[in-house]
Amino acid sequence: MEFLINFFTDYGYFAVLFVLIICGFGVPIPEDITLVSGGVISGLGYTNPHIMLVVSMLGVLIGDSTMYWLGRAYGVKILRFRPIRKMLTLKRLQMVRSQFDKYGNRVLFTARFLPGLRAPIYMVSGITRRVSFVRFVLIDFLAAIISVPIWVYLGHFGASNLDWLNEQIHKGQFVIYAIIGVVALIVLWKWKKSRKNKQAG
Repeated sequence: MEFLINFFTDYGYFAVLFVLIICGFGVPIPEDITLVSGGVISGLGYTNPHIMLVVSMLGVLIGDSTMYWLGRAYGVKILRFRPIRKMLTLKRLQMVRSQFDKYGNRVLFTARFLPGLRAPIYMVSGITRRVSFVRFVLIDFLAAIISVPIWVYLGHFGASNLDWLNEQIHKGQFVIYAIIGVVALIVLWKWKKSRKNKQAG
């Protein structure tokens, strides 16, 4: 986080925008740490926190939209590109596609809170063309408006105490993973129940 804070301090909003866009490409830079770091430089007086929030939302939406359009433009042919193939395997493609068939737009909304799966899911939404771009952006925005302000303003208010801030980040990440775990258990339970009903029928 300290590297990102220094980088953002030197280059401001454009640096935050750039890093968030490449985060959307699946580059292994934690998006939450990036957002918090953007908030920190606002708390230190280098940028305005509200403008930082707008820039952060733009970076998140542009990065996510790029993955959608890559999938939409190239379809399954995109798997021929080695970097993409590492992120989106054929098995993962089939798994995400089946989830789209079952849960539709809810998969897109949940994806924003799933580090590591976010980019593949957005790409598959473009590949399948099950969701229009307008609907994709709307769903992504509704999910992002929940998470992005939390991380940015957390960084802003915790800028003067990085030890406390790190502690809050870990707590926040734990809560997110706990929610994901509960959702996964519910989905698994429903899947087993439907499978059992099919066997009984």
